[in-house]
Amino acid sequence: MSSSVADFVTIAKVIKSQGRRGEVAAVILTDFPERFAARNRLFALATDGRQRHELTLEEHWFHKGRVVLKFSGVDDISHAEKLIGCEIQVPLSERAALESDSVFVSDLVGCSLFDSGREVGKIADVQFGSGEAPLLVVKAAKEFLVPFAAEYVERIATADKRLDMKLPEGMLELDAPLSREEKERQKQQD
Repeated sequence: MSSSVADFVTIAKVIKSQGRRGEVAAVILTDFPERFAARNRLFALATDGRQRHELTLEEHWFHKGRVVLKFSGVDDISHAEKLIGCEIQVPLSERAALESDSVFVSDLVGCSLFDSGREVGKIADVQFGSGEAPLLVVKAAKEFLVPFAAEYVERIATADKRLDMKLPEGMLELDAPLSREEKERQKQQD
């Protein structure tokens, strides 16, 4: 298939076969898992990231925080095992519609982050954890972890690959390496 990676979005990743009829269990990578009910055409991106093929979804159900998928033509364990590691995708044009003040996290990756007009670096990843706001992993001469919190966001222009924020003073210095004096003080305390 000639479509580029940018034309698709990953909504799940197959982690194991499930059952004896060719079902697979997948980690859910979408905030809209209810949309599996309205989908019958999905795509599997091979683990090498080069080949993608269309699959027809026969049925699905949720089990232990995952989604179990049954595809047409995948009728036994050996066929199901060939899908392990594949990303399950939909065309970008079929993503769920968002409210006007929302953004897809995947659209932030690759954007340049600006703090008060000064370029900090490029967003390489977004991490989710126990905190309230996801963390933007920003690569520059060093790596920064920046909370993606609404109160810091000034403008999101994903079409221009740009995110403008106004971060609290000193936030970017929190991850800065220790100065020579700080290292000496730390050695004396140990």
